[in-house]
Amino acid sequence: MNDLQLITRQGRAIAPHLHALARLRIQVFHDYPYLYEGDLDYEADYLGRYADNPASLFVLAFDGERLVGASTGQPLVNEVEAFRQPFETAGIAPIGVFYYGESVLLHDYRGQGIGKAFMQTREAHAKARGFETAAFCAVEREVDHPDKPPAYAPLNGFWKSQGYQRYPNLRALFAWKDRGHDQETEKTLVFWLKPLTS
Repeated sequence: MNDLQLITRQGRAIAPHLHALARLRIQVFHDYPYLYEGDLDYEADYLGRYADNPASLFVLAFDGERLVGASTGQPLVNEVEAFRQPFETAGIAPIGVFYYGESVLLHDYRGQGIGKAFMQTREAHAKARGFETAAFCAVEREVDHPDKPPAYAPLNGFWKSQGYQRYPNLRALFAWKDRGHDQETEKTLVFWLKPLTS
């Protein structure tokens, strides 16, 4: 972590880094459990929505001039319906929720505290703006998925250590194309929440 630089950007200030961020997302999400085939058109649309939102947040990790990690967030009210709807159905007002889009980090930089810094930076940002809850979702694959690496360990323990709780009944369905497949298929993503007010 000592040799890395973390910077934050909001809205259109992310523009110089969008292409590198799209490539990073595709590279990291290519691995299990997301198995994302990668689609630059989708990346342009997804990241464009965040860039067009002045209330969005980007936390970027650089090794020199190389982007090696990133995390994002924005108010849940600005998210797509697939992510807002589960909260509305559960009676949780989206206006009080700050939603974490993703954290992506290259393998060689893991285990150095960067993921924790991503969490803390977004949480501080959300608290300072009066949000009551921080939330993110994670894909959950079947336990015997054929592409699951033997040494794979989910991040549940890390998320719990940061104060987040899994809500199994709060889930979204979202479709993307798995690597090596021709068609998109729906996946289940389960939400994790943390209260930001005591």
